[in-house]
Amino acid sequence: MWGWRSRSASRCFVPLPAKLPPPPPAGIIHLTLWHGINPPPNRDVFQELVDTFNREHAEIEVEALYVGQSDQQMPKVLTAVIGGEPPDILWFSPTATGQFVELQALRSLDDWFAQLPASQQLDPALLESMRFEGQLWSVPMATNNMGLFYRPSLFAAAGITELPRTWAEWRDAARKLTRDRDGDGQPEQYGMLLPLGKGEWSVFSWLPFLYSAGGEIVANGAPTLIDPGAVAALQLWSDLLADGSALLSQPERGYEQDAFISGRVAMQLTGPWTLGFLPETPVGDDFAVLPIPQQAQPATVLGGESLFVMQTTPEREQAALEFLAYALSEEFQTRWALGTGYLPVNLAARASQTYQDYVAQQPVLRVFLDQMAAGRSRPILPGYARLSDSLGRAIEAVLLGDDPEVALARSQQRLELIWRRD
Repeated sequence: MWGWRSRSASRCFVPLPAKLPPPPPAGIIHLTLWHGINPPPNRDVFQELVDTFNREHAEIEVEALYVGQSDQQMPKVLTAVIGGEPPDILWFSPTATGQFVELQALRSLDDWFAQLPASQQLDPALLESMRFEGQLWSVPMATNNMGLFYRPSLFAAAGITELPRTWAEWRDAARKLTRDRDGDGQPEQYGMLLPLGKGEWSVFSWLPFLYSAGGEIVANGAPTLIDPGAVAALQLWSDLLADGSALLSQPERGYEQDAFISGRVAMQLTGPWTLGFLPETPVGDDFAVLPIPQQAQPATVLGGESLFVMQTTPEREQAALEFLAYALSEEFQTRWALGTGYLPVNLAARASQTYQDYVAQQPVLRVFLDQMAAGRSRPILPGYARLSDSLGRAIEAVLLGDDPEVALARSQQRLELIWRRD
């Protein structure tokens, strides 16, 4: 989901090739697959898997093309769809499902998925992200979720022996972890980093707290931001700031881990995609993960991109479905997980000895695997981008001092004007 192991990798962009590839030999179906996989080492893993598929399917040739990050991808995808030349397979966030369905750009997957043996091995927590208006439109290529990373050495220095499990315990731990060592009124160490900004990272980081409070922000296909759970979740973040125990990130840079690595903050929200990066930093092995502290119920938010079959021709769509079946297979999911740190969506892959040996070497993965049962998807609806933007504005406003109810009411009013206009 979030390819931010390095800042330079996240900005890497490779344009579409200037020339069309040579036509495939007669009898071979050539498929294009557009993706935005980052960082580059993950693209290498994916290409190896595509190459394996091509070797094993002499009648199909899949060409995987990196077309930029999500914000760079969407204009290309929309232009291609409207122009009648979409890719055959698209790797993208499932939050775009509603928009693609409205454009009549996708092939429904219900009939195919019902007969697919691998469907019985798919983690059921992921079905929510695949559905829109009662139909299946995509399959997850990989998954992850949000957890709370912490520095055990800083917990020990603060005398914290019990890991926080509730919101109240988490707030208390953040206070204990905040240190003003020189007495100048400015802490050198904060308990928690909170992501400042109105972008998708802030929304993604905040949603577990909404879901844990029993909140919902969509009802009958329309936004309902003025929700008791939403107010409570925003109030929690506001309280951490009021306590003086949270540090705000740089604007729209809440995923960066510099403060966590340096020890300026003791806790940070992020996911398993950082596991290949953190041990190589000064942190070394001084990090661990705990489940998102809960209010009414355990909760986290699911990440990871999905694969869509675009409407083309029956022959090409059928060939694309062959690749989707491969992407859900135990072999693909095991190799992808070991190469990237993502969690397998295939339960057989998770249970395999190969993957269990890998988890034994990365025991913090167990937290993310256990949290899958409490995972929720981001809302799947045509206006998700507008919903996310307005919700992000409310989150940012609260972090800058606004009252949660006032901020949510303002965003709700903005959304209602948009929804009525649509």
